[in-house]
Amino acid sequence: MTLAVRDVALPLADFTLEVSVELSARTTGVYGPSGAGKTTLLELVAGLRRPQSGRIELNGRVVSDDVTFVPPRLRNVGYVPQDDALFPHLSVAQNVFYGARERSHAVIEVLELGPLLARRVTRLSGGERKRVALARALMTRPEILLLDEPLAGVDTALRDRVLEYLVNALKEFPIPALYVTHHLDEAEAICDEIVMIERGRITGRRELNRSIL
Repeated sequence: MTLAVRDVALPLADFTLEVSVELSARTTGVYGPSGAGKTTLLELVAGLRRPQSGRIELNGRVVSDDVTFVPPRLRNVGYVPQDDALFPHLSVAQNVFYGARERSHAVIEVLELGPLLARRVTRLSGGERKRVALARALMTRPEILLLDEPLAGVDTALRDRVLEYLVNALKEFPIPALYVTHHLDEAEAICDEIVMIERGRITGRRELNRSIL
């Protein structure tokens, strides 16, 4: 996977996001403090926001520039937002298979969701909700996974367990991922490289030389 963000700019409340970067690592962490522009960058890639200027390419396909804007449903990205965005009136199974291109038993097994499928999502713990949201994204067979603070809202006692599920899923399903976090230890545990961002600008980049595959 190659994600190219070329001279992208978008004015925000306190600063202007200005990013130009090309990413091709298996899993890239986007690390920085709260309010640095990390989520905005993910939303631009997902098509949930449109930049004021610049160009975004996924695997050489232009999804956003001055002329073109491909809507989210046609970008083939799997987006897991911070708040999970699960449907509270549906069961776990209905959430997992919503928009699915395939009904993969492997996804259910790796994330250990079998015993939860009949439950309503309102009866799930924070960690269980994260697993359901990840499963739903994987079922769409995306070209890239966009993970926005996937451990946010998870109790400290469960954090390592949920992180283990994430690592296992990324090992089992070779889908490139962007992993947004403001916890450096998470990025180091999961990612092949880390891009640092502050006030809307990339301030550094580090290869970890340790693939999760």
